[in-house]
Amino acid sequence: MQNILNQIDSPEDVRYLNESQLIQLSQEIREFIIDQCAANPGHFGASLGAVELAVALHYSYNTPYDKIVWDVGHQAYAHKILTGRRDAFTTNRKLGGISGFPRMSESEYDAFGVGHASTSISAALGIAEAAHLNKEDRHVVAVIGDGAMTGGLAFEGLNNTGWLKPNMLVILNDNDMAIDPNVGSLKEYLAKLTLSGKYNQFKKSIWNFLGKNNFRTVIQRFENSVKSAALPGSNIFETLGFRYFGPIDGNSIFWLTNAFKRIKNIEGPCFLHVVTKKGKGYKLAEESQTEWHAPGKFNKETGQRIIIKSDKPTPSRYQDVFGETIVELAKKNDKILGITPAMPTGSSLNIMMEEIPDRAFDVGIAEGHAVTFSAGLAAGGYLPFCNIYSSFMQRAYDNVIHDVALQNLNVVFCLDRGGIVGEDGATHHGVFDLAYFRCIPNMIVSSPMNEVELRNLMYTAQLPGKGPFSIRYPRGGDITADWHQPFKEVPIGKARILKDEGEIAVLSIGSVGNDVIKAIKQYEDEGGTPVAHYDMRFVKPIDEELLHKIGKRFSSIITVENGTIIGGLGSAVAEFFTSNKYNVFIKRLGVPDHFVEHGTPAEIHTQCGFDVNGIYKALKELI
Repeated sequence: MQNILNQIDSPEDVRYLNESQLIQLSQEIREFIIDQCAANPGHFGASLGAVELAVALHYSYNTPYDKIVWDVGHQAYAHKILTGRRDAFTTNRKLGGISGFPRMSESEYDAFGVGHASTSISAALGIAEAAHLNKEDRHVVAVIGDGAMTGGLAFEGLNNTGWLKPNMLVILNDNDMAIDPNVGSLKEYLAKLTLSGKYNQFKKSIWNFLGKNNFRTVIQRFENSVKSAALPGSNIFETLGFRYFGPIDGNSIFWLTNAFKRIKNIEGPCFLHVVTKKGKGYKLAEESQTEWHAPGKFNKETGQRIIIKSDKPTPSRYQDVFGETIVELAKKNDKILGITPAMPTGSSLNIMMEEIPDRAFDVGIAEGHAVTFSAGLAAGGYLPFCNIYSSFMQRAYDNVIHDVALQNLNVVFCLDRGGIVGEDGATHHGVFDLAYFRCIPNMIVSSPMNEVELRNLMYTAQLPGKGPFSIRYPRGGDITADWHQPFKEVPIGKARILKDEGEIAVLSIGSVGNDVIKAIKQYEDEGGTPVAHYDMRFVKPIDEELLHKIGKRFSSIITVENGTIIGGLGSAVAEFFTSNKYNVFIKRLGVPDHFVEHGTPAEIHTQCGFDVNGIYKALKELI
């Protein structure tokens, strides 16, 4: 059988295929994704489930003139492969290669850049309205996963779309999963829609019978009259002003292409509900969908994970330290609760969910709600630990200010994935939190240098009267020694003096301090003058007593942070020295003032100049 995928250089080539060839093409794309992700890790399960959807969309619509907006991007690998990036796919998520998510700057077929959830409907509505204002007859499609539908922005977009009534299609890709299984009443509602065969069979028969004639407007009244009998309650999407179709098999080329053919001729906003299988075509991914969301390298034939062995012990992961520590603290303090927006496995809050299920909450992909829900719990006398990835916390910034900090409520924000995260790139790097939290009144902003410090900061944060408390830590781990040590209270706003002698001072915050130790050792071993090192631990309140001593003693210092140098530790130190009239030269190392692309964390640290070698070079340059 002739390979079809190798002949597809753009969606235009797809439109010459017949149905059986489209099915074959889908199978070849699925095998291609499996082969590629086995060797070069990526977001595996969601993209396998959306292969037929991508093929049918590009077959049915005149892209790139017609616009397809993908939500999140985890499901968009087939889209990338079909749109001229097949041969470049070996570089997916690698330094200098293509992004793991749709990006406008990468391809004209990427109608809108994505990475976070729930954005597609609002973005697609903006594109559709722009086309209307420009008098352009283009189709606009938003593809949103059922997990992303729990985000409030999705419903804001639905509400406005139903009001403006553009010619626009929203496709709900329903696989009953985000990264972990979906939660909440919306999940139950979608399940009822999926099972409501009576209602959908009725609609299908009526619309097929009427065709395109004007009787559709007449029959609409009759259709509305039977909805309540066929489906418990009114269909929420039709209530919002959409024509609702489905559910249909989202892994069937036949059902998808026929649906698109009919919907394209309907005026106004339409909503197509498709049911897909996350991980489809790879048995292990179908059976263990959370595990195979982004599995890393694996043996295609056996499914065995490929782990690079090392003689060194594997460090404990910060997220696991968090997960075990919150359980330990919660067993001593019955006011402690755990909250996460759809990341229980990634954040390790699943440990608490298993051991103390009535005190741990997965609220779905809804970061703003997670924060304000936590504020309400705090107002009710509880102490919520709200665990959100740093880059996702950006989406709830107003909630932090308005609902937590302004009211000085006791909420502990545990920001996982703080700093450079690697291959997911600019949308996921957690590099802004030190800056965006430091300017908020009442907020304590901290970052541990190692896992023991994380435990102690968590212990300190749950002590009475602390108010809003932020603890940010990276992905992975730093130490291999036993971190199960007795809790110690950390004095708020006090740094650790790691090394006090020297002619130059290095001030660091967070786990990057471990690289500072290595750089200083290398510098001193090669004959360099002694270097002092201070682990600041807090950027707010900052250790002013220590900074006064440093300002009087040193003429040159280096600040190091795994975050943006604008607004973070370096800025805080510079502001202090300026306000107190200290004449100190400050060399700031951290993330520069541009969006950093994807690559391994080590590659990006080198690129930004705050890896061990970058710190070492900065020390030499100061002398």
